[in-house]
Amino acid sequence: MAMVEAVEMMAGRFRGCMVGALMGDCLGAPFEGEPRATRSILQSYFRRLSDPDLKVPYKQYTDDTAMTRCVAQSLIEKKGFDAKDMARRFVKEYYAEPKRGYGSNVTDVFAALRATKFRDPYSPAAFQFNGRGSYGNGAAMRVAPVALFCYATKAGLVDTSRDTALITHANRLGYNGAVLQCLAIYEALHTPTNKLDSVKFIESLITKMKEIEKPSEDDILYEGEDPYVYVKRLEKVLELMERGDSVSREQVEDELGVYISAHMSVPTAIYSFIRATSPVADIESENEYQRTLHFAISLGGDTDTIASMAGSIAGAYYGVTKIPGNLQKHCEASSDAIKQADDLFSLSDPKPPAS
Repeated sequence: MAMVEAVEMMAGRFRGCMVGALMGDCLGAPFEGEPRATRSILQSYFRRLSDPDLKVPYKQYTDDTAMTRCVAQSLIEKKGFDAKDMARRFVKEYYAEPKRGYGSNVTDVFAALRATKFRDPYSPAAFQFNGRGSYGNGAAMRVAPVALFCYATKAGLVDTSRDTALITHANRLGYNGAVLQCLAIYEALHTPTNKLDSVKFIESLITKMKEIEKPSEDDILYEGEDPYVYVKRLEKVLELMERGDSVSREQVEDELGVYISAHMSVPTAIYSFIRATSPVADIESENEYQRTLHFAISLGGDTDTIASMAGSIAGAYYGVTKIPGNLQKHCEASSDAIKQADDLFSLSDPKPPAS
């Protein structure tokens, strides 16, 4: 019975990851690009959505979730990574529903992919920005399904997360941001419940990123380019953690960033997850998952993406039972997120993390 319960708990973590990402996107989207929301506005926002009697239209998902769904469905149907299939899904999804908030740079990639009939799914992104590629967070925001798919096969996690990113983000910062986000979800999935050591969690990511960011003989760095950007930003996360609850939102923005570039949002999402594992002075919720979203959104900037990335990590750690049902019901397509999580779980080796 203990093993059955452990397997069910892990299935709940898969659901938590996918639902968690969706909710961060849906609930964070109304605040994207707006001035940092005041404490009272966000408290009222979450209090109102938590009302079981509230009946309002679904909060729609954005391109973050639209592309996450494509990644998941491609992995599920192909039972592995298929670059052309995933690229086709991105393009078809965009042209079917182009008003989900896509950035102009990625839509240029989609147009080129369609025009070339997906002959080389990596070329359009590689030619962007005079061959430098995009360093946006668009690859990191959609990578959660890769962490689930690779749950039992960590050997393929780095390569698969990088390859999914390269379809749209050919810059080192863009694809390494996706790798870091995927690793953070993976670590959360494999951390036994209530046994998270936040410092060791970040130190483990630093160790992995030191190896990942180490330039290979094929990497051509530009003059003055630092190859270890994510290592240094994770070290900054450790510094902020040492300062505890005294760190203000303004300091998080200044020292980590809240922007659409991957290196100024992925570490911020990870920090949001860590910060919310303990009570936050000006957030009234005692629910750790809700606190994660609340804190991530309160930082301002790219609220939907940062909250989505933080939500996927938190969901993977806490599981779907920690995600308030009264919040879930307000998010578009939550049942689809659960279905994809279950399909990904069925493809994995459903063993619980070692205690």
